[in-house]
Amino acid sequence: MKLVIFDCDGTLVDSQHLIVACMNEAFASLRRQAPSREATLSIVGLSLHEAFATLTSPDDQDIPVLIEAYKSAFHAQRLKPDNAEPLYEGAREVVEWLAGEQVALGIATGKSQRGVRIVMTHHGLLDRFSTIQTADDAPSKPHPGMIQQAMAAVGAVPDETVMIGDTTYDIDMAHAAGVASIAVSWGYHAPQALLRSRPHALVGAYAEVPLVLKGLWGR
Repeated sequence: MKLVIFDCDGTLVDSQHLIVACMNEAFASLRRQAPSREATLSIVGLSLHEAFATLTSPDDQDIPVLIEAYKSAFHAQRLKPDNAEPLYEGAREVVEWLAGEQVALGIATGKSQRGVRIVMTHHGLLDRFSTIQTADDAPSKPHPGMIQQAMAAVGAVPDETVMIGDTTYDIDMAHAAGVASIAVSWGYHAPQALLRSRPHALVGAYAEVPLVLKGLWGR
């Protein structure tokens, strides 16, 4: 069983405007200085606890309050009609192509189960994914747990599994799980940083993904 696992934010959907706005609101709720846009985008993909621990410090007593403030802000922002999380160009076509090829599809994300299901339902793609792994029920990236659980859920093995993501956390997670990885350049980590994590390929558009996958699978 071939399995392709996608990251969500920065890979399937562009949610940076929401993430930055909600991070700013969370810090403002405690009258604390918000991190820079660059700092916020650098932690996308981590669980919320790991993200705030990185932006503040691991022993910061405000982390639980910041997490709840962020979740509340994100929920409120998502209700606004102009705050969609659009799919990246070509994402839908690649997902549909893979589904047509009988490839199992998964998502591994720092989003909550509720959050990722809302956004995939909005785009009409939820039923394309056989397994959705989140930080709700697995350790934060780059721990390999999400990939391992996704493989177990569909009966895939590492040699037939590929992780697609936009951050070094995704690529490092793939290495830890012993699976191939494709880094995408349109997300939140710079291509130079991604290359340092040694993905099997770096692509600049979804149109390149099918050929890379065929090469990885010897087709």
